[in-house]
Amino acid sequence: MTDTVKAVPQGFHTLTPHLTVRDAERAIDFYQRAFGAEVLVKHYGPGGGKIIHASLKIGDSILMLNDEFPEWGLLSPLSTGGAGVTIHVYLENVDAAFARVVSAGAEVKMPLMDAYWGARYGQVQDPFGHRWSLAARVRNLSEEEVQKAQEAAFASMPKGT
Repeated sequence: MTDTVKAVPQGFHTLTPHLTVRDAERAIDFYQRAFGAEVLVKHYGPGGGKIIHASLKIGDSILMLNDEFPEWGLLSPLSTGGAGVTIHVYLENVDAAFARVVSAGAEVKMPLMDAYWGARYGQVQDPFGHRWSLAARVRNLSEEEVQKAQEAAFASMPKGT
């Protein structure tokens, strides 16, 4: 067989988030309801109880995930007290998507707003401890316009923020 092997598999981009969650079956259900995820693959670990690997398609991107496996050092944000990562999603209709994600069970961390950098933007935390930002570009701004808007936004904030 002389098939050429692609370094980046079909459907993937160079960067692919891979989440560890507590209760992967429930997480997959949430991502299906919240983001319209399509399950591409789902593999179970030894004994068949926990998901060792799943790939979901959300829009034109892939999200990989697995259950917690403490014996291998794989812990979710719910076990570690949080993670320093936000998954950013650009959407055509961010208002409808934000409402759908919240109604599916996400907690609003930053309400949807018209942000100074030209996006309609908000943040949620999913039931598995992962933070997501949802956005749609609503204005094209130069770097200078963004800088000026940022300075104005931060100048109006109370001290210590």
